[in-house]
Amino acid sequence: MSEINNFNYSNIDHLIKDHIRELRDEYYSMPVSMARSTLISEYNYKTRSKLKSCRHFGLNISPGDICFIDFGRAYVSEIGYQHFGVVLKVFNGKAFVIPMTSNHEAWLKAYDEKDNPEGLKHLYRLGYVEGLYKESVLFLNDGKYINTARIIDVKGNLPVNGAKFRNIQERFIEGLTL
Repeated sequence: MSEINNFNYSNIDHLIKDHIRELRDEYYSMPVSMARSTLISEYNYKTRSKLKSCRHFGLNISPGDICFIDFGRAYVSEIGYQHFGVVLKVFNGKAFVIPMTSNHEAWLKAYDEKDNPEGLKHLYRLGYVEGLYKESVLFLNDGKYINTARIIDVKGNLPVNGAKFRNIQERFIEGLTL
């Protein structure tokens, strides 16, 4: 892939053609499932990036909601593309979300005070949540504020006054203070 410093800024046509060629090569070299997720994210970006919130799609979100979210392209060790996430806070038009996975390997590695005290503390065993079909794990180290237009749908809810929601907040804050 070309480095940005090597681009010839005086010829925009060359820049565009080079970029499109590299994207095409990248898509063809990906596994089909990855290419699909990438293209879906590109489409979602085109249709949603200028919107201020998910209200445009008739969605009203609140803390505790478990949402299907398009996180877009990601760097190594970041959550990307389409995943579920739990909303911890809605603030000034954005939502602070913690991404999640149903990957069983993540479940086995996740910290649990009783069942896996030597587990990875950045992984939180959420378990089964009504509206989802598998046990889920939160990536506490991937929490971030997002434009709510990234939210595709609300699939479930954790009561904000419940012990599990409060424990998620505590574990997240603990991760900030380690």
